[in-house]
Amino acid sequence: MAEAANEPNAKPAKVYGPLFSEGLWNNNVAMSQMLALCPLLAVTTSATNGFGMGMATLVVMIASNLVSSIFRDFTTPQVRIPTFIVLIASIVTMVDMWINAWLHELYKVLGLFIPLIVTNCAILGRVEAFASKNSPLPSIVDGLAMGLGFLWVLVVVGGFREVLGSGTLFAHASLLFGDSFHWMELTIIPEYKGILLLVLPPGGFLVLGFLLAAKRVIDRVVAERTSQKAAVADSVLEGSS
Repeated sequence: MAEAANEPNAKPAKVYGPLFSEGLWNNNVAMSQMLALCPLLAVTTSATNGFGMGMATLVVMIASNLVSSIFRDFTTPQVRIPTFIVLIASIVTMVDMWINAWLHELYKVLGLFIPLIVTNCAILGRVEAFASKNSPLPSIVDGLAMGLGFLWVLVVVGGFREVLGSGTLFAHASLLFGDSFHWMELTIIPEYKGILLLVLPPGGFLVLGFLLAAKRVIDRVVAERTSQKAAVADSVLEGSS
C-alpha cells in the first residue's frame, strides 16, 4: 500500500485512457501490485465465484473512490486514513447486506470474504493515492479501471481452475445470479473427472503463477517491439536529415 501512495496517477487526470491501461494491465491490483491475494486464491474455485467476488469488489472500489473524493476537502490529514476506513467499511456493509438479501446463494458461497473487502489494501490504496487528490469523475474512472482489472483476474483464475478441475465453466451461475444467467453454464469437457489439485488452494497459486509469468513475457515482447519501432523511426529521421 505504501507503493500505491507514490504512484504517478496521484494527480489530476485529464485523459482517462491511461487510467484504464494502468488498472487493467500495467498496474493491475493482483498482477502488478500483488494485493488482494487472499480472496483471489480463496474464492476462485470457479469462474462464477470469481465473477461474484469481483463484482462486489468493483462496486466497493467505485463507491469508495467517489465518496472519498467528495469528502476530500472536509477531512484533515490527521484523521484522513481513519475516515477513509470508516467510509469503506460502511460501503462494504451495505454491499454485504444487499448480496445477502438479493443473491443469498452467492452470499453463502463467498461467506466471510465479502466483509473482508474492508481489509483489501488495494481499495484503501487507491482512495489514498488517487481519490483523495482528485475530483469525483476521475476518481470514479480510476475505481472502475482498478475494479475491472481485479475482476478479470478473478474470472480468469477461477475459469482455469474450474475447467481443469471439473471440466465446467460458470457452473451454477443461474443458481447464484438467477435464471437469466443459465446460458453461462457450460460443460467444456464432458465426463471429465478433473484434477483435484486445481480446486484446492495450491491450484490457485499454480494458476496465478502461470498468469504472472505470461504477463511478464507479454510485457517483455511489447517493450522489445516498442524499442524496435523507436529505433527504426530514429534511423528514418537520421536518413532524411
